[in-house]
Amino acid sequence: MFDHYGDARRAVQDLEAAGVPHRDISIVGHDKDGPAAEAAEDAGKGAGIGAAVGGVGGLLAGLGLLAIPGIGPVVAAGWLAATAAGAAGGAVIGAAAGGLVGALTHAGVPEKDAHVYAEGVRRGGTLVTAKVDEPLVPTARNILSDDRTVNVADRRQAYEAQGWSKFDGAAPAYTDDAIAAERSRYDRV
Repeated sequence: MFDHYGDARRAVQDLEAAGVPHRDISIVGHDKDGPAAEAAEDAGKGAGIGAAVGGVGGLLAGLGLLAIPGIGPVVAAGWLAATAAGAAGGAVIGAAAGGLVGALTHAGVPEKDAHVYAEGVRRGGTLVTAKVDEPLVPTARNILSDDRTVNVADRRQAYEAQGWSKFDGAAPAYTDDAIAAERSRYDRV
């Protein structure tokens, strides 16, 4: 989980540079003001996932606009985004738990953590996931756990201190102002 889309984008590029195929990487998050959101929104009006983002290769070239219950519109690409979209529509898994929570738990993420990740995306964060073969596990772990990433245990504790207990797919999506306030709460100096 990343608080800022740009950090998540760099992690995707680092994963691809390390040899993780883009088909095995997913990104789901908010890029409300960036070029990815503009391109995805334009193409997403009729195409869903699959919008091309000019000048970006690999997984990021396949970004599209997707709506996830309780999260709202997100820029997304990859296997997790496709699974979450199917789950949200009831076609795959976990629709009752929310498309993203169901997709994550189906992929082996502990449910307690899946709720934090889904809530983090709801609050403006960006989630990057990767399915990797054993030889690439240490490299992928290093990329996805550097100083740009959110510590899920710390974030769960912060959410719980605010009265949160789990992701609620029926909750209204965060507004742009609420997302900005949430991001500023966790910005590192």
